[in-house]
Amino acid sequence: MDYIIRATAAEGQIRAFAITSKDIVETARKHHNTSPVATAALGRLLSGGAMMGVMMKGEQDKLTLMMKGDGPINGVTVTADSKGNVKGYVGNPNVIIPANFAGKLDVGAAIGYGTLTVIKDMGMKEPYSSQVPLGTSEVAEDLTYYFASSEQVPSAVALGVLMSKDNTVKQAGGFIIQLMPFAEEKTIAFLEENIAKITSVTDMLEKGMTPEDILMEVLGGFGVEFTDKIETKFYCNCSKERVLKALASLNQRDLDDLVNGGESIEVKCDFCNTAYHFSAGDLKSLGR
Repeated sequence: MDYIIRATAAEGQIRAFAITSKDIVETARKHHNTSPVATAALGRLLSGGAMMGVMMKGEQDKLTLMMKGDGPINGVTVTADSKGNVKGYVGNPNVIIPANFAGKLDVGAAIGYGTLTVIKDMGMKEPYSSQVPLGTSEVAEDLTYYFASSEQVPSAVALGVLMSKDNTVKQAGGFIIQLMPFAEEKTIAFLEENIAKITSVTDMLEKGMTPEDILMEVLGGFGVEFTDKIETKFYCNCSKERVLKALASLNQRDLDDLVNGGESIEVKCDFCNTAYHFSAGDLKSLGR
């Protein structure tokens, strides 16, 4: 079962989150039939998005992350809520590019240079929206930069997806460590030392480490207190009614064209690829 663990450390100077997300990423891979590099890109953003989602306080709060670059993946989009539900898709699920110099899936090149947009819908009149340039486009570093520049919260973000030989997801997960404004210099220095010793999230998961174990390792010597365990999953709330509502927002001419075509149409949900079929009669009922 995938879950997120929430913790504090160093007497409240640090807050931390860690996730195991293998099932989420494998579900996304199956829905979208993604290539290995697309699975890695989407999987990293899904893992980061799920943790950022549970940072929000309100029951109805929603978070959208969009990485739009000039690379062949044609963008990665993830939406999460405060209850641990997350969903996402990539523009081009079939993207295949050579491995990077380290022999790893080259997520950075697949996404390319561009922007990361973070939209938080917290029930206000206007959603909060922030945009930062993509640095490495490897996802974790870009989220680290977002936290520092847009939220003024010094953070360490690590995300990883490990693929099996048969292209299914072997491991996926990550962590987000954040310093509170009153964190002392010695806490910061000690934390930096700890983080420098870590090889990778997927290495830790491969060793059988849980999110709790990962935080104990990263925050070793800090007196970690686990405060919450939240189940997390790939979940899409689309339905035929919702898609019909979206079709109803088309302008009259486009609706008339669809109705006059007399054909039934198929509409696929971007997030989970579920196909919905509408007859000409269904479409006629939308006429205004």
